[in-house]
Amino acid sequence: MKDYDFDPEFKKLLKNLPTLSNFSTLERVQRIRDAREKDGLLGAPADRDDVTKEDRIIPGPEGDPEIAIRIYRPKTESESPRAGVYEIHGGGFMLGNIDMMDAWCQKVASVIDAVVVSVDYRLAPEHPFPAGIEDCYAGLVWMSEHASELGIDNTRIAIAGQSAGGGLAAGTALMARDRGGPELCFQLLEIPELDDRLDTPSMLAYTDTPLWNRPNAEWSWKHYLGPDHKGDPSPYAAPARAEDLAGLPPAYISTMEFDPLRDEGIIYAMGLLAAGVSVELHSFPGTFHGSSLLAGTTVSRRGAKEIMEALRQRLKPKE
Repeated sequence: MKDYDFDPEFKKLLKNLPTLSNFSTLERVQRIRDAREKDGLLGAPADRDDVTKEDRIIPGPEGDPEIAIRIYRPKTESESPRAGVYEIHGGGFMLGNIDMMDAWCQKVASVIDAVVVSVDYRLAPEHPFPAGIEDCYAGLVWMSEHASELGIDNTRIAIAGQSAGGGLAAGTALMARDRGGPELCFQLLEIPELDDRLDTPSMLAYTDTPLWNRPNAEWSWKHYLGPDHKGDPSPYAAPARAEDLAGLPPAYISTMEFDPLRDEGIIYAMGLLAAGVSVELHSFPGTFHGSSLLAGTTVSRRGAKEIMEALRQRLKPKE
């Protein structure tokens, strides 16, 4: 690995991170899945005692399998409906499951006093586009249609995702706009994977960075778009290709300095701004893709605090 100018707090902790590489075949992808299932990333914290969790199976897109979701609610009673957060996990479109963001979802439910719904969408390469995002959209529609049952204020629903989950969240927001679906009040796109063209300066530069790099991104898009893909992909798959970004919900977008996905996140934020969409963009110095997993570092704590505050502000009841 090149001698990147990472934040000094990260340098001594890099050995604690797993190596993710060689997604060339389904067998290789499955080995990585199995390893992550067995060992986790850095260990999961204990469940909070102020949040309840409920697993459900809901209808999938018409003609497709059912979808697993997990619902998080604060244990305290509320006199009025709460804000809702719809969370989509990351994993390069190939990895991850509903457990991946469990701690984050519990924290949001507690700190923001919100109802959180997390979706377990179908993964590539077994299920290439549009399977995963259609699952994500179906889950969002279900959440909106069941808002009263869930105790959610339907005018205060945000969508959130990290990495590939950020790309799926952006694509789902585009779908909701275009299909006349749920009206989102906010989109939280952390280190989003948005552009299949892989031609930004950061994507060309960062070929050996920890956790995620250009070779991983290449396989991610090959598997997500599938072997039968021809021509330019849909903007629902690669939101960076969307020509019209007007009418989308306000956004918070984070990027990391030494992340191959950095520039596509910045470019997407600029496109939203040019389309009249309110955007808060923060690029964190000395960081890399997934460096927030090293949660005890100063910059990771700052980022986590900032995200919670952005959610809190955007999800406040309207006066």
